[in-house]
Amino acid sequence: MAAVGDRTAAAYAAQAMVAPGLIVGVFVDGTLRAIGELRPFGPGQADARRAEAALTVERGFRRAGLGLKLLRRLAEAARNRGLVELRLRCLPHNVAMRRLVAGLGAELRLTEGESEGAIRLAQPTPLSLWREGIEAALDFNLAVVTLPRSRSLPLPCLPPFLARAA
Repeated sequence: MAAVGDRTAAAYAAQAMVAPGLIVGVFVDGTLRAIGELRPFGPGQADARRAEAALTVERGFRRAGLGLKLLRRLAEAARNRGLVELRLRCLPHNVAMRRLVAGLGAELRLTEGESEGAIRLAQPTPLSLWREGIEAALDFNLAVVTLPRSRSLPLPCLPPFLARAA
């Protein structure tokens, strides 16, 4: 995999933030180390219930379970949105990704120099919907709590006993 420059990465990030789909990330000590994307698959009505997932984990943080966490999160999000199939592609020599996808029940096949797999998704359940909602709420709260605080910003929304402690 080739490295990309800052300009290319910034252009991709700007496009990714407005494209339909979902992006999830894994932060380690406040730094983004892995990212997963869930995107609608194909332009046609026949593809309306399928999506494609893409993952990338920073070298040095691979083989630590981050890819599995991202893929499970994306699969549950796809399931809860009524999708029936999650597609993934990787290069044939990417053994770790092929194992990861196969471990979640995908059948892999080699097409046009890529390994391609599809994970069949179950129907959403009240539990899967609840779990996704709770995880999103926890992630949001964690993000807010870990935001850098500036001493120059007023804290008007804190109760007086907490404002004094800050």
